[in-house]
Amino acid sequence: MAAYRGTRCLLRCYSRIRGINQNSQLLNICAKRTLCSASPDNGTQNVRTPQFQDEDVQEILTRITGLDLQKIFRPVKQELKPPTYKLMTDEQLHEATQRAKEEARKRLKMPPVLPERQPINDILAEDKILEGMDTAKYVFTDITFNIPHRERFIVVREPTGTLRKATWEERDRILQIYFPKAGRRLTSQPVFKPENLKIVFQQDRHEDILDLCLVQFEPDSADYIRVHQATYDDLEKQGKFDLLRSTRHFGGMVWHLVNARRIDGLVVDMLQRDLFHKRAHAAATVILIRSAQTVQDAADLVSLFNLVHPQSESALEAREQQATGIDVLKIYGQKESQRTGYIELALQAYQQTPLESSGRTHPPQRLSEEGYVTPVQEIC
Repeated sequence: MAAYRGTRCLLRCYSRIRGINQNSQLLNICAKRTLCSASPDNGTQNVRTPQFQDEDVQEILTRITGLDLQKIFRPVKQELKPPTYKLMTDEQLHEATQRAKEEARKRLKMPPVLPERQPINDILAEDKILEGMDTAKYVFTDITFNIPHRERFIVVREPTGTLRKATWEERDRILQIYFPKAGRRLTSQPVFKPENLKIVFQQDRHEDILDLCLVQFEPDSADYIRVHQATYDDLEKQGKFDLLRSTRHFGGMVWHLVNARRIDGLVVDMLQRDLFHKRAHAAATVILIRSAQTVQDAADLVSLFNLVHPQSESALEAREQQATGIDVLKIYGQKESQRTGYIELALQAYQQTPLESSGRTHPPQRLSEEGYVTPVQEIC
């Protein structure tokens, strides 16, 4: 009997061990299948989304912003002073023009585009013994000069005895007291209220409100983002994109519209806009008409759209055909645009626009900032 019982125990142990091995093999197979099936999703999720600060994004935005020196250096309201006149040689004039262009590029440096900062709700201590000691809040600030403002320690003691970290709004006001910035106020101006913004937009002062917003708010604050988005939306609604062209805010507007997938209006505006560049030349005026830069700007805009939305139909089709220039615009008009007819008509009008002197159309090409490489007509 003892031998029989021992044999039964061995058989039971063997069956249990065998079952464990089979279960472990089954789990390994399931795990492998799970990993294999999840690999496409992980690959998709690991694809990096283009950011506003990326070099290729900045290059496209800078290119389509434009470099209109007369608009960049236009007179501003200030104390009137007698003008200064200088006699220059051609070489000195060329050097002065180059210095002006370098200064213009500095003025066109785009403000950062950041996600909205997360609220601060950190409670450090609850001291009930201090409850009711005073009716005012106490703010404690580290005013050491060599500490970045974002890392500066600022806490608030509530009348209830709660010790917490200061909110972003409280931090902005306290930092303005100890480290004031020129032009910034402790409380924001009433002009930033939605009902007042409408009046500003009616006066076409979009650039002024954005300049004031840069001074008053931090780039990742809720008010900063709200004012910029409202300004961009109004410009798109009214089709007044030219108000920000050749300004430092044009790139931010383009980035907003690209991310919102609402570039149809801007594409049509670029295609329909005529660039006239006039220069005095003795008794004649040299006019360079209908440059290919307008189409190139629109193509760059669509290329940026395809870069930000790589899974869109336009991006997939453009990659498959390796399209460039006008072909990119045609693909976008067919696959993504809600205003296909406008884009096709604008492209057709561009391709059929004759030169006044010869009646020939000029081929599209990328042009430099110094001039437009197109045939010219002298009007004597």
